[in-house]
Amino acid sequence: MRLVRGLTAPLIAALLAAGCSARPALLAPATLDAVAQRYVVLLLQLGRVSPDDVDSYYGPDSLKAMAMADSLAPVAIAATADSLRGVLGDAVPEAWEPLVRLRHGFLRRQLAAMATRARMLSGDSLSFDAEALALYDMVVTPRPDSVYAAALDRIDALLPGDAPLHARVQAFEKRLHIPAARLDTVMRVAIAEARRRTREHIALPDSEAFRIEYVKDVPWSAYNWYQGGYQSLIQVNASFPIHMDRVLDLACHEGYPGHHVYGVLLEKELVRKRGWVEFTAMPLRTPMGPIAEGTAVVALEVAFPPAERERWERDVLFPLAGLDTSLYARHRALQAAMDSLSGWNIDNAREYLDGRRTREQALASIVRYGLRPPEQADRSVRFYEVYRAYTVNYGLGKQLALDWLSSQGGTADQPARRWELYSRLLGAPKLPHDLRAEIAAAAKQH
Repeated sequence: MRLVRGLTAPLIAALLAAGCSARPALLAPATLDAVAQRYVVLLLQLGRVSPDDVDSYYGPDSLKAMAMADSLAPVAIAATADSLRGVLGDAVPEAWEPLVRLRHGFLRRQLAAMATRARMLSGDSLSFDAEALALYDMVVTPRPDSVYAAALDRIDALLPGDAPLHARVQAFEKRLHIPAARLDTVMRVAIAEARRRTREHIALPDSEAFRIEYVKDVPWSAYNWYQGGYQSLIQVNASFPIHMDRVLDLACHEGYPGHHVYGVLLEKELVRKRGWVEFTAMPLRTPMGPIAEGTAVVALEVAFPPAERERWERDVLFPLAGLDTSLYARHRALQAAMDSLSGWNIDNAREYLDGRRTREQALASIVRYGLRPPEQADRSVRFYEVYRAYTVNYGLGKQLALDWLSSQGGTADQPARRWELYSRLLGAPKLPHDLRAEIAAAAKQH
Protein backbone atom coordinates (compact mmCIF):
# COMPACT_ATOMS: atom_id res chain seq x y z
CA MET A 1 0.00 0.00 0.00
CA ARG A 2 1.70 3.23 -1.13
CA LEU A 3 0.73 5.86 1.41
CA VAL A 4 2.35 9.27 1.71
CA ARG A 5 5.01 9.28 4.43
CA GLY A 6 7.07 11.88 6.16
CA LEU A 7 4.45 14.60 6.72
CA THR A 8 5.23 15.32 10.33
CA ALA A 9 3.21 16.94 13.07
CA PRO A 10 5.29 20.18 12.86
CA LEU A 11 4.48 20.48 9.15
CA ILE A 12 0.80 19.99 9.84
CA ALA A 13 0.96 22.56 12.63
CA ALA A 14 2.61 25.02 10.25
CA LEU A 15 -0.15 24.47 7.72
CA LEU A 16 -2.77 25.12 10.36
CA ALA A 17 -1.02 28.33 11.34
CA ALA A 18 -1.04 29.39 7.70
CA GLY A 19 -4.72 28.57 7.49
CA CYS A 20 -5.47 30.78 10.47
CA SER A 21 -3.72 33.76 8.91
CA ALA A 22 -3.25 33.82 5.16
CA ARG A 23 -3.46 30.94 2.76
CA PRO A 24 -0.22 30.09 0.90
CA ALA A 25 -0.02 31.89 -2.44
CA LEU A 26 0.28 28.64 -4.37
CA LEU A 27 -1.44 25.49 -3.21
CA ALA A 28 0.87 22.51 -3.69
CA PRO A 29 -0.07 18.81 -3.98
CA ALA A 30 1.98 18.15 -0.83
CA THR A 31 -0.38 20.50 1.01
CA LEU A 32 -3.29 18.22 0.09
CA ASP A 33 -1.37 15.25 1.48
CA ALA A 34 -0.69 17.05 4.76
CA VAL A 35 -4.29 18.23 5.08
CA ALA A 36 -5.50 14.71 4.30
CA GLN A 37 -3.41 13.28 7.13
CA ARG A 38 -4.71 15.88 9.58
CA TYR A 39 -8.24 15.20 8.37
CA VAL A 40 -7.81 11.51 9.19
CA VAL A 41 -6.44 12.30 12.66
CA LEU A 42 -9.37 14.65 13.30
CA LEU A 43 -11.86 12.06 12.12
CA LEU A 44 -10.38 9.44 14.45
CA GLN A 45 -10.52 11.96 17.29
CA LEU A 46 -14.17 12.60 16.46
CA GLY A 47 -14.64 8.83 16.63
CA ARG A 48 -13.33 8.86 20.20
CA VAL A 49 -16.15 11.24 21.11
CA SER A 50 -18.81 9.51 18.99
CA PRO A 51 -17.68 5.98 18.01
CA ASP A 52 -20.32 5.37 15.34
CA ASP A 53 -19.09 8.40 13.36
CA VAL A 54 -16.24 6.25 12.00
CA ASP A 55 -17.26 3.00 10.35
CA SER A 56 -13.70 1.78 9.87
CA TYR A 57 -10.07 2.76 9.53
CA TYR A 58 -7.25 0.77 7.96
CA GLY A 59 -4.61 3.44 7.40
CA PRO A 60 -1.19 4.04 8.99
CA ASP A 61 -0.82 3.19 12.67
CA SER A 62 1.09 6.46 13.11
CA LEU A 63 -2.04 8.53 12.40
CA LYS A 64 -4.10 6.44 14.78
CA ALA A 65 -1.42 6.93 17.44
CA MET A 66 -1.57 10.71 16.91
CA ALA A 67 -5.34 10.61 17.38
CA MET A 68 -5.09 8.52 20.52
CA ALA A 69 -2.36 10.73 21.98
CA ASP A 70 -4.33 13.95 21.78
CA SER A 71 -7.95 13.93 22.93
CA LEU A 72 -9.74 16.93 21.43
CA ALA A 73 -13.12 18.22 22.51
CA PRO A 74 -15.69 18.55 19.72
CA VAL A 75 -15.40 22.35 19.72
CA ALA A 76 -11.65 22.05 19.07
CA ILE A 77 -12.24 19.50 16.32
CA ALA A 78 -14.65 21.91 14.63
CA ALA A 79 -12.20 24.81 14.86
CA THR A 80 -9.36 22.70 13.45
CA ALA A 81 -11.52 21.47 10.58
CA ASP A 82 -12.40 25.07 9.74
CA SER A 83 -8.70 26.00 9.80
CA LEU A 84 -7.85 23.16 7.43
CA ARG A 85 -10.50 24.38 5.02
CA GLY A 86 -8.80 27.74 5.18
CA VAL A 87 -5.50 26.11 4.23
CA LEU A 88 -7.15 24.55 1.18
CA GLY A 89 -8.90 27.72 0.05
CA ASP A 90 -11.68 27.88 -2.51
CA ALA A 91 -9.74 27.36 -5.74
CA VAL A 92 -7.02 25.11 -7.12
CA PRO A 93 -4.36 25.65 -9.79
CA GLU A 94 -5.74 25.26 -13.31
CA ALA A 95 -2.88 22.91 -14.19
CA TRP A 96 -4.03 20.25 -11.73
CA GLU A 97 -5.52 17.12 -13.26
CA PRO A 98 -9.31 16.67 -12.84
CA LEU A 99 -9.02 13.88 -10.26
CA VAL A 100 -6.76 16.00 -8.02
CA ARG A 101 -9.20 18.89 -8.34
CA LEU A 102 -11.94 16.54 -7.20
CA ARG A 103 -9.78 15.54 -4.26
CA HIS A 104 -9.46 19.18 -3.21
CA GLY A 105 -13.24 19.61 -3.28
CA PHE A 106 -13.71 16.31 -1.48
CA LEU A 107 -11.50 17.35 1.43
CA ARG A 108 -13.16 20.76 1.72
CA ARG A 109 -16.67 19.33 1.86
CA GLN A 110 -15.74 16.49 4.19
CA LEU A 111 -14.09 18.95 6.58
CA ALA A 112 -17.13 21.23 6.49
CA ALA A 113 -19.40 18.33 7.40
CA MET A 114 -17.00 17.24 10.14
CA ALA A 115 -17.06 20.72 11.66
CA THR A 116 -20.87 20.71 11.62
CA ARG A 117 -21.04 17.27 13.21
CA ALA A 118 -18.55 18.26 15.91
CA ARG A 119 -20.62 21.34 16.73
CA MET A 120 -23.72 19.15 16.95
CA LEU A 121 -21.89 16.99 19.49
CA SER A 122 -21.10 20.21 21.38
CA GLY A 123 -24.79 21.05 21.60
CA ASP A 124 -25.73 22.78 18.35
CA SER A 125 -29.23 21.79 17.25
CA LEU A 126 -30.15 21.68 13.57
CA SER A 127 -33.47 21.07 11.88
CA PHE A 128 -33.74 17.91 9.81
CA ASP A 129 -33.44 19.87 6.56
CA ALA A 130 -30.44 21.87 7.78
CA GLU A 131 -28.71 18.70 8.97
CA ALA A 132 -29.35 16.95 5.66
CA LEU A 133 -27.79 19.86 3.80
CA ALA A 134 -24.84 20.48 6.14
CA LEU A 135 -23.80 16.86 6.63
CA TYR A 136 -24.87 15.20 3.39
CA ASP A 137 -25.25 18.06 0.90
CA MET A 138 -28.81 16.92 0.17
CA VAL A 139 -31.94 19.06 -0.12
CA VAL A 140 -35.18 17.60 1.20
CA THR A 141 -38.48 18.30 -0.54
CA PRO A 142 -41.24 17.32 1.91
CA ARG A 143 -44.45 15.73 0.69
CA PRO A 144 -47.80 15.29 2.43
CA ASP A 145 -48.96 11.81 3.39
CA SER A 146 -51.76 12.12 0.82
CA VAL A 147 -49.32 11.52 -2.06
CA TYR A 148 -49.07 7.88 -0.95
CA ALA A 149 -52.80 7.17 -1.05
CA ALA A 150 -52.74 5.72 -4.59
CA ALA A 151 -50.02 3.23 -3.66
CA LEU A 152 -52.01 2.08 -0.62
CA ASP A 153 -55.05 1.61 -2.85
CA ARG A 154 -53.02 -0.58 -5.24
CA ILE A 155 -51.82 -2.71 -2.34
CA ASP A 156 -55.33 -2.99 -0.96
CA ALA A 157 -56.54 -4.27 -4.35
CA LEU A 158 -53.73 -6.84 -4.51
CA LEU A 159 -54.51 -8.16 -1.02
CA PRO A 160 -58.27 -7.77 -0.45
CA GLY A 161 -59.71 -8.53 2.96
CA ASP A 162 -61.13 -7.11 6.19
CA ALA A 163 -57.95 -7.10 8.29
CA PRO A 164 -55.80 -3.95 8.54
CA LEU A 165 -53.68 -3.51 5.43
CA HIS A 166 -50.39 -3.98 7.25
CA ALA A 167 -51.69 -7.28 8.67
CA ARG A 168 -52.67 -8.50 5.18
CA VAL A 169 -49.24 -7.56 3.84
CA GLN A 170 -47.52 -9.36 6.71
CA ALA A 171 -49.68 -12.46 6.26
CA PHE A 172 -48.73 -12.62 2.58
CA GLU A 173 -45.06 -11.90 3.21
CA LYS A 174 -44.92 -14.57 5.89
CA ARG A 175 -45.41 -17.10 3.11
CA LEU A 176 -42.19 -15.77 1.56
CA HIS A 177 -39.99 -15.78 4.65
CA ILE A 178 -36.87 -17.86 4.17
CA PRO A 179 -36.66 -20.78 6.60
CA ALA A 180 -33.78 -20.24 9.03
CA ALA A 181 -32.18 -23.55 8.04
CA ARG A 182 -31.96 -22.42 4.41
CA LEU A 183 -31.07 -18.75 4.91
CA ASP A 184 -27.29 -19.03 4.77
CA THR A 185 -27.39 -21.22 1.65
CA VAL A 186 -29.80 -18.89 -0.15
CA MET A 187 -27.73 -15.83 0.79
CA ARG A 188 -24.47 -17.39 -0.39
CA VAL A 189 -25.94 -18.44 -3.75
CA ALA A 190 -27.31 -14.91 -4.28
CA ILE A 191 -23.99 -13.35 -3.31
CA ALA A 192 -22.04 -15.68 -5.60
CA GLU A 193 -24.19 -14.70 -8.59
CA ALA A 194 -23.97 -10.99 -7.75
CA ARG A 195 -20.19 -11.36 -7.50
CA ARG A 196 -19.98 -13.22 -10.82
CA ARG A 197 -21.95 -10.51 -12.60
CA THR A 198 -19.91 -7.75 -11.00
CA ARG A 199 -16.57 -9.30 -11.93
CA GLU A 200 -17.69 -9.53 -15.56
CA HIS A 201 -17.78 -5.72 -15.65
CA ILE A 202 -15.46 -4.48 -12.89
CA ALA A 203 -11.81 -5.47 -12.44
CA LEU A 204 -11.61 -6.52 -8.80
CA PRO A 205 -8.51 -7.81 -6.99
CA ASP A 206 -8.34 -11.61 -6.77
CA SER A 207 -7.98 -11.40 -2.99
CA GLU A 208 -11.18 -9.40 -2.34
CA ALA A 209 -13.76 -11.14 -0.17
CA PHE A 210 -16.10 -10.66 2.75
CA ARG A 211 -17.59 -12.72 5.53
CA ILE A 212 -21.17 -12.72 6.80
CA GLU A 213 -22.37 -12.64 10.40
CA TYR A 214 -25.97 -12.80 11.60
CA VAL A 215 -26.70 -10.47 14.51
CA LYS A 216 -29.70 -9.33 16.53
CA ASP A 217 -31.05 -6.29 18.38
CA VAL A 218 -29.59 -3.61 16.08
CA PRO A 219 -31.47 -0.68 14.47
CA TRP A 220 -30.53 -1.60 10.87
CA SER A 221 -31.30 -4.55 8.59
CA ALA A 222 -27.71 -5.06 7.41
CA TYR A 223 -24.34 -3.29 7.62
CA ASN A 224 -21.07 -3.47 5.72
CA TRP A 225 -17.92 -2.81 7.72
CA TYR A 226 -15.08 -2.30 5.23
CA GLN A 227 -11.83 -3.44 6.86
CA GLY A 228 -9.14 -2.72 4.29
CA GLY A 229 -7.02 -5.23 2.42
CA TYR A 230 -10.03 -5.65 0.10
CA GLN A 231 -11.97 -7.35 2.91
CA SER A 232 -15.38 -6.56 4.46
CA LEU A 233 -17.49 -7.85 7.31
CA ILE A 234 -21.20 -7.89 6.46
CA GLN A 235 -23.63 -8.23 9.34
CA VAL A 236 -27.26 -9.18 8.69
CA ASN A 237 -29.94 -8.48 11.29
CA ALA A 238 -31.64 -11.77 12.06
CA SER A 239 -33.94 -10.37 14.75
CA PHE A 240 -36.86 -10.89 12.38
CA PRO A 241 -37.40 -13.38 9.54
CA ILE A 242 -35.78 -12.39 6.26
CA HIS A 243 -38.14 -11.97 3.35
CA MET A 244 -37.24 -13.26 -0.11
CA ASP A 245 -37.37 -9.74 -1.53
CA ARG A 246 -34.40 -8.83 0.65
CA VAL A 247 -32.03 -11.55 -0.56
CA LEU A 248 -30.77 -10.13 -3.86
CA ASP A 249 -31.08 -6.64 -2.44
CA LEU A 250 -28.79 -7.47 0.48
CA ALA A 251 -26.37 -9.36 -1.76
CA CYS A 252 -26.04 -6.37 -4.08
CA HIS A 253 -26.43 -3.51 -1.58
CA GLU A 254 -23.94 -4.75 1.00
CA GLY A 255 -21.75 -6.79 -1.33
CA TYR A 256 -21.61 -6.78 -5.13
CA PRO A 257 -21.53 -4.22 -6.62
CA GLY A 258 -22.52 -2.11 -3.59
CA HIS A 259 -20.75 -1.19 -0.36
CA HIS A 260 -18.06 -3.86 -0.49
CA VAL A 261 -17.06 -2.97 -4.05
CA TYR A 262 -17.16 0.75 -3.16
CA GLY A 263 -14.60 0.14 -0.43
CA VAL A 264 -12.49 -2.10 -2.65
CA LEU A 265 -12.34 0.38 -5.54
CA LEU A 266 -11.58 3.35 -3.30
CA GLU A 267 -8.72 1.38 -1.79
CA LYS A 268 -7.49 0.10 -5.15
CA GLU A 269 -7.73 3.33 -7.15
CA LEU A 270 -7.14 6.07 -4.59
CA VAL A 271 -5.28 4.55 -1.63
CA ARG A 272 -2.93 2.06 -3.26
CA LYS A 273 -2.38 3.76 -6.62
CA ARG A 274 -2.25 7.36 -5.41
CA GLY A 275 -1.49 7.15 -1.70
CA TRP A 276 -4.51 9.26 -0.70
CA VAL A 277 -4.73 8.44 2.97
CA GLU A 278 -8.12 10.09 3.56
CA PHE A 279 -9.83 7.13 1.89
CA THR A 280 -8.53 4.69 4.50
CA ALA A 281 -11.12 6.12 6.88
CA MET A 282 -14.82 5.52 6.35
CA PRO A 283 -16.81 8.31 8.04
CA LEU A 284 -20.54 7.98 8.53
CA ARG A 285 -22.03 11.47 8.65
CA THR A 286 -20.48 13.28 5.67
CA PRO A 287 -21.31 13.89 1.98
CA MET A 288 -19.87 10.44 1.22
CA GLY A 289 -23.16 9.10 2.58
CA PRO A 290 -25.39 9.83 -0.44
CA ILE A 291 -22.76 8.36 -2.77
CA ALA A 292 -22.18 5.23 -0.69
CA GLU A 293 -25.88 4.58 -0.03
CA GLY A 294 -27.17 5.81 -3.38
CA THR A 295 -24.87 3.54 -5.36
CA ALA A 296 -25.65 0.66 -3.00
CA VAL A 297 -29.42 1.08 -3.48
CA VAL A 298 -28.93 1.25 -7.27
CA ALA A 299 -26.62 -1.78 -7.21
CA LEU A 300 -29.47 -4.27 -7.59
CA GLU A 301 -30.82 -2.52 -10.70
CA VAL A 302 -27.33 -2.44 -12.23
CA ALA A 303 -26.53 -6.11 -11.56
CA PHE A 304 -30.01 -7.56 -12.09
CA PRO A 305 -32.17 -5.68 -14.61
CA PRO A 306 -35.89 -6.48 -14.07
CA ALA A 307 -36.18 -9.51 -16.36
CA GLU A 308 -33.01 -11.08 -15.00
CA ARG A 309 -34.02 -10.40 -11.42
CA GLU A 310 -37.36 -12.11 -12.04
CA ARG A 311 -35.69 -15.15 -13.57
CA TRP A 312 -33.19 -15.48 -10.77
CA GLU A 313 -35.64 -15.02 -7.92
CA ARG A 314 -38.44 -17.14 -9.33
CA ASP A 315 -36.42 -19.96 -10.93
CA VAL A 316 -33.41 -20.21 -8.62
CA LEU A 317 -33.87 -18.62 -5.22
CA PHE A 318 -37.54 -19.47 -4.61
CA PRO A 319 -36.98 -23.23 -5.13
CA LEU A 320 -33.73 -23.10 -3.14
CA ALA A 321 -35.62 -21.56 -0.22
CA GLY A 322 -38.47 -24.03 -0.60
CA LEU A 323 -41.00 -21.29 -1.46
CA ASP A 324 -44.08 -21.55 -3.69
CA THR A 325 -43.18 -20.09 -7.11
CA SER A 326 -46.86 -19.57 -7.94
CA LEU A 327 -46.77 -16.61 -5.52
CA TYR A 328 -44.06 -14.83 -7.46
CA ALA A 329 -46.20 -12.68 -9.81
CA ARG A 330 -48.29 -11.25 -6.97
CA HIS A 331 -45.16 -10.84 -4.88
CA ARG A 332 -43.50 -8.67 -7.56
CA ALA A 333 -46.68 -6.61 -8.09
CA LEU A 334 -46.87 -6.02 -4.34
CA GLN A 335 -43.21 -4.98 -4.15
CA ALA A 336 -43.63 -2.56 -7.06
CA ALA A 337 -46.54 -0.90 -5.27
CA MET A 338 -44.62 -0.76 -2.00
CA ASP A 339 -41.60 0.76 -3.76
CA SER A 340 -43.76 3.75 -4.70
CA LEU A 341 -44.23 4.37 -0.96
CA SER A 342 -40.50 4.74 -0.36
CA GLY A 343 -40.51 8.50 0.24
CA TRP A 344 -42.66 8.26 3.35
CA ASN A 345 -39.67 7.26 5.47
CA ILE A 346 -37.84 10.56 4.98
CA ASP A 347 -41.01 12.52 5.65
CA ASN A 348 -41.74 10.52 8.79
CA ALA A 349 -38.22 10.95 10.16
CA ARG A 350 -38.33 14.67 9.37
CA GLU A 351 -41.64 15.27 11.14
CA TYR A 352 -40.61 13.21 14.17
CA LEU A 353 -37.12 14.63 14.64
CA ASP A 354 -38.34 18.21 14.17
CA GLY A 355 -40.95 17.67 16.90
CA ARG A 356 -44.05 17.92 14.74
CA ARG A 357 -44.90 14.26 15.28
CA THR A 358 -44.80 12.29 18.55
CA ARG A 359 -43.03 8.96 18.85
CA GLU A 360 -46.39 7.22 18.88
CA GLN A 361 -47.42 9.05 15.70
CA ALA A 362 -44.12 8.11 14.03
CA LEU A 363 -44.69 4.47 14.99
CA ALA A 364 -48.22 4.63 13.58
CA SER A 365 -46.89 6.07 10.30
CA ILE A 366 -44.46 3.17 9.96
CA VAL A 367 -47.33 0.73 10.38
CA ARG A 368 -49.55 2.63 7.91
CA TYR A 369 -47.08 3.56 5.18
CA GLY A 370 -44.20 1.20 5.83
CA LEU A 371 -46.73 -1.62 6.30
CA ARG A 372 -44.61 -3.05 9.10
CA PRO A 373 -46.11 -4.81 12.13
CA PRO A 374 -46.10 -2.76 15.34
CA GLU A 375 -43.39 -4.95 16.89
CA GLN A 376 -41.00 -4.00 14.05
CA ALA A 377 -41.87 -0.30 13.94
CA ASP A 378 -39.78 0.50 17.00
CA ARG A 379 -36.60 -0.54 15.14
CA SER A 380 -37.27 2.11 12.50
CA VAL A 381 -37.83 4.85 15.08
CA ARG A 382 -34.63 3.83 16.85
CA PHE A 383 -32.85 4.27 13.51
CA TYR A 384 -34.23 7.82 13.29
CA GLU A 385 -33.07 8.56 16.83
CA VAL A 386 -29.55 7.24 16.30
CA TYR A 387 -28.85 8.24 12.69
CA ARG A 388 -31.23 11.19 12.29
CA ALA A 389 -31.02 12.76 8.81
CA TYR A 390 -28.89 9.88 7.50
CA THR A 391 -32.13 8.39 6.16
CA VAL A 392 -32.06 10.89 3.25
CA ASN A 393 -29.05 9.07 1.79
CA TYR A 394 -31.10 6.06 0.68
CA GLY A 395 -33.98 7.49 -1.33
CA LEU A 396 -32.42 10.80 -2.34
CA GLY A 397 -29.03 9.19 -2.86
CA LYS A 398 -30.59 6.59 -5.14
CA GLN A 399 -32.31 9.25 -7.24
CA LEU A 400 -29.08 11.26 -7.49
CA ALA A 401 -27.14 8.19 -8.63
CA LEU A 402 -29.79 7.26 -11.20
CA ASP A 403 -29.99 10.83 -12.50
CA TRP A 404 -26.21 10.96 -12.89
CA LEU A 405 -26.04 7.59 -14.65
CA SER A 406 -28.81 8.61 -17.05
CA SER A 407 -27.25 12.01 -17.74
CA GLN A 408 -24.01 10.32 -18.79
CA GLY A 409 -25.72 7.76 -21.04
CA GLY A 410 -26.07 4.97 -18.49
CA THR A 411 -29.79 4.43 -18.92
CA ALA A 412 -31.48 1.12 -18.21
CA ASP A 413 -31.46 0.19 -21.91
CA GLN A 414 -27.67 0.67 -22.06
CA PRO A 415 -26.45 -1.88 -19.49
CA ALA A 416 -22.81 -1.96 -20.60
CA ARG A 417 -22.52 1.82 -20.39
CA ARG A 418 -24.32 1.78 -17.04
CA TRP A 419 -21.79 -0.71 -15.65
CA GLU A 420 -18.88 1.38 -16.95
CA LEU A 421 -20.18 4.56 -15.35
CA TYR A 422 -21.12 2.84 -12.12
CA SER A 423 -17.61 1.43 -11.77
CA ARG A 424 -16.08 4.82 -12.51
CA LEU A 425 -18.23 6.48 -9.86
CA LEU A 426 -17.30 3.96 -7.17
CA GLY A 427 -13.59 4.54 -7.63
CA ALA A 428 -13.63 8.36 -7.74
CA PRO A 429 -13.58 11.03 -4.98
CA LYS A 430 -16.95 12.41 -6.08
CA LEU A 431 -19.60 13.87 -3.80
CA PRO A 432 -23.19 15.06 -4.44
CA HIS A 433 -21.98 18.51 -5.52
CA ASP A 434 -19.88 16.95 -8.28
CA LEU A 435 -22.69 14.74 -9.55
CA ARG A 436 -25.14 17.62 -9.66
CA ALA A 437 -22.65 19.75 -11.59
CA GLU A 438 -22.14 16.98 -14.16
CA ILE A 439 -25.89 16.43 -14.47
CA ALA A 440 -26.38 20.15 -15.10
CA ALA A 441 -23.55 20.25 -17.65
CA ALA A 442 -25.03 17.28 -19.52
CA ALA A 443 -28.44 18.97 -19.59
CA LYS A 444 -26.93 22.10 -21.17
CA GLN A 445 -25.41 20.01 -23.95
CA HIS A 446 -28.87 18.74 -24.85
